[in-house]
Amino acid sequence: MNQWIIAPVLLPAVVAGGLMLAGSVVTLRVQRVLGLLATAVLLAIALVLLDQAAGGSQGVYTLGHWRPPFGIALVLDRLSAVMLALTAALALCALVAAVAGGVDAQGRYFHALFQFQLMGLNGAFLTGDLFNLFVFFEVLLIASYCLLLTGSTPARLRAGLHYVVVNLVGSSLFLIAVGLLYAMTGTLNLADLAHKVPLLAAEDRLLVESAALLLLTVFGLKAALFPLLLWLPSAYSAAAAPVAALFAIMTKVGIYSIVRVYVTVFGPAAGEAAPGLGDWVVPAGLITVVWGALGALASRRLGSMAAHLTLMSAGTILSVAALTTGPAVSAALYYLLHSTLATALLFLVCGAVAERRGALGDRLQRAGAAQPVPLGIAFLLSVMLVVGIPPLSGFLGKAMLLQGSAAAPQAVAIWAVLLASSFVALIALARAGMTLFWAVRAAPAPPSRAGEMAAPMLLLAGMLALTVAAEPVKRFMDATAAQLGDVRSYSEAVLNAPGRP
Repeated sequence: MNQWIIAPVLLPAVVAGGLMLAGSVVTLRVQRVLGLLATAVLLAIALVLLDQAAGGSQGVYTLGHWRPPFGIALVLDRLSAVMLALTAALALCALVAAVAGGVDAQGRYFHALFQFQLMGLNGAFLTGDLFNLFVFFEVLLIASYCLLLTGSTPARLRAGLHYVVVNLVGSSLFLIAVGLLYAMTGTLNLADLAHKVPLLAAEDRLLVESAALLLLTVFGLKAALFPLLLWLPSAYSAAAAPVAALFAIMTKVGIYSIVRVYVTVFGPAAGEAAPGLGDWVVPAGLITVVWGALGALASRRLGSMAAHLTLMSAGTILSVAALTTGPAVSAALYYLLHSTLATALLFLVCGAVAERRGALGDRLQRAGAAQPVPLGIAFLLSVMLVVGIPPLSGFLGKAMLLQGSAAAPQAVAIWAVLLASSFVALIALARAGMTLFWAVRAAPAPPSRAGEMAAPMLLLAGMLALTVAAEPVKRFMDATAAQLGDVRSYSEAVLNAPGRP
């Protein structure tokens, strides 16, 4: 079964390459069929790998059969399997929305870029070394640059320019950090680094700590952690709704990288070389939550509000996950699943509402035609999910976060910020709902497009399943957090993988 580990990277790469080479020879209809089929197959593969990882085994695929740390290794454990399944499920919903709304017709290579984005995301979740994490970061970022510009409006061009410049700076810092770590340890394999970092001489620790803080800066930029968050609202609010829905997983790549690298390499086993993740990330995460909540309250556009709520969810996850205790990490992972799907749903609903309002777009003004009842219900449910109204998964996730952080020294601050920010977000979304669905002219609602509600319904079904199956999902996340903290088992599985020395 280890051979299947490379499939989530290989499948979208082959499909994307084929679509790029075919160019204009392949019609849009064929591209849609191939894209949807490939993404559905990717979801099936991700579920198979999730089932494989659920038993607790850690699979290792070595490219060229070269044994780590010298060869390239892809590692499948519970955490990476969860992220693969989440990415594939979200991608299928986003692609259905793009096809139904005709967004994919606005760019010749939309479907090829979409598959390249999936290749980069899946590779980032599977890779077992820092250099290939950098490579997959670049793949997904290049694809996201182009997807962001789909439609080429002035707002998207401005946001795209900022997005490119900020991420180029982040990539440069990433390379510097990688170079420092390699110079000090002679390896970039995460399992090997976990062995070598604690053994460093005292005079070498300063450079390693500097590299660790640079990596935290880079990953914090990807996760939109304060103060590296100013790029996200403009980029996400300017993107087409299906693209923004897919981008809901982008901040989670940064969160995943922080959790994976800092628990594995710079955790308690690193001794004096450990940078003290909670001391840096918990306050930054809480400030991010406050920033996102106040930004949502001050927003005058629906897309900007959804983007700021994405910031709020990222800060919420990081402020608890950075505690690095088993209950905290488990709760953060459950909330990560929920918040990714909930913010994606909100972006899709916001896009559908804006499209129906003509020149007004997503501006929060008391005008425009009436909205259809299904769209109003979808907006109401998305509000309940994002804010955390019982009994849905948002409420369960918030309760888990509060319980998981109860024993931490920062518990009072975490509880106060999370509860207050939820109340502020509820006010912002309620105001938007009254403006868009109540304070409108008595004009009839435009007719619904075929398949318009298909993607939102799929996301709602996923979150309903997450609510109903909260107990088994939480048990799985408990096991995932325990496996993540077992660094010795991870290192032995990777470094003892069969292959040529």
